[in-house]
Order: sequence, then structure tokens, then C-alpha cells
Amino acid sequence: MKIGIFGASGVIGGRVVEEARRRGHDVTAFARDSARFPADRGEVRWVVADWLDADSIAAAIAGLDVVISAVNAGHGIADTIANADAFVTGAHAMVGALERHTDIRLLAVGGAGSLEVAPGRQLVDTGTEFTRILTENLGVPAEYRDVVVALRDALNVYRVSNRNWTYLSPSSGLIQPGARTGRYRVGGDQLLIADTDISAEDLAVALLDETENPRFVQRRFTVAAAA
Repeated sequence: MKIGIFGASGVIGGRVVEEARRRGHDVTAFARDSARFPADRGEVRWVVADWLDADSIAAAIAGLDVVISAVNAGHGIADTIANADAFVTGAHAMVGALERHTDIRLLAVGGAGSLEVAPGRQLVDTGTEFTRILTENLGVPAEYRDVVVALRDALNVYRVSNRNWTYLSPSSGLIQPGARTGRYRVGGDQLLIADTDISAEDLAVALLDETENPRFVQRRFTVAAAA
């Protein structure tokens, strides 16, 4: 398949590029600034595209089969918090671009906060418990909740569209590089409990598995590290 990857210079996006190439796909990597392009590009095409602008996205993705969005709103936690609204702006821009390319499928990476911990009750809405998870378990400021809410709002942008989308909310905190085991657990809208966070490498495996064998079209799903 011809796959385009937004956020390709980031932790998750970079692993998605590697996994897609590992499987023999034709990969185009997108970044907002050519300074983010690697010196060794291998067989990957690197293209400048702005994930916040529908016209830029639409021009960049023409001819692709699938687009994977693994973008971040900033460089580092503080910058991401300051630019949290960009996730919603980017979702609207992506939907606008896909309205011009109705044959292209989108897979977007979100966060765990909108997953349910009880019927109808999302993790982000558990009040002081969620704040404790942010500060004690993840070691990030309580203000990171703004990012979590923005990622939930981005999911809702896709949900009210009629585009061919899939949203992956990992049941993990901050995704970090690690081992590629090729194993993971899959769920729907409910948070999966795991002893460890899924690695960026295994998250990329899950994304490419869903790309090649779609099971969650116009739906959200989650993955967690294997038991």
C-alpha cells in the first residue's frame, strides 16, 4: 500500500515509518519543517506538509491509500500543553482534506484519557484520581489534562464525520521507545489494565496490523501491552 505518515519525525511516527517499511509498503513521511527530515532517508520519501491546514494535507496525500496521523502538538510536555488546541484544529483539517479524497483511509493516534473506566465514565473525568495518575504515575503537570481533553475532542471531530477513519487510544501513559515484541492486547472503548505501558514499537505494529486488516472502521479501539 501507499502509506503517508504525519508526525513521522516523532517517537511514535518514526516507529510507524520503520514498521511500514519493514512490511514492504511504499511510505511517504510528512513533517512541517524540512529541518526535521533525517540525513539518511533510505527508501522513504520526506515531504513538507502542515497537519493544521486542510489545503496542505489535501495536496500532500493525493494518491495515497492510507494516512496515519501520529502527530504531537509540541516539542516536550510544556510545549504540548501550551498548544493542546492544535489537536482539534488538526482533526478538523484532516477531515476537510479527506472530504477531497474520499477513497483514503485515516488512522489517528490519540490518548488514553477518553477510555472508559466504568460504563459511561471516562478516565479523564475521574477527578482527583486522574490528576494523581498524571502527577504521580506519569510525572507530568496536572495541566496536561488540557492535552487529554483536546485529544478527546479530536476523537469527537472524527466521530461526527462520515470519513473512513479509525482512532487508536493506547491504554498507556506516555509512549516510549522499547522492545518490538509483536504482541499486544486489543479492546474497544474500555481502558485495558497492564503491568507495563505498550512500547512505541508495538504500538506501530498494532497500527500496521489494523492498516492491513481493518477491523475498526469508523470506530475507536485501544491496545495494551501483552499480559
